[in-house]
Amino acid sequence: MRVIVTLACTECGDRNYTTTKNKKTHPGRLELRKYCSRLKKVTLYRETR
Repeated sequence: MRVIVTLACTECGDRNYTTTKNKKTHPGRLELRKYCSRLKKVTLYRETR
């Protein structure tokens, strides 16, 4: 039931993180605060399809 998802920065659009999530417990899109190397600060990353 776990799938690999790609995370994209909401400010610059970089897709430099991947993670796994359980689709049964989290049916919506995943949102995490991660470090963006292009902007050199912590930004919001959202799951892309």
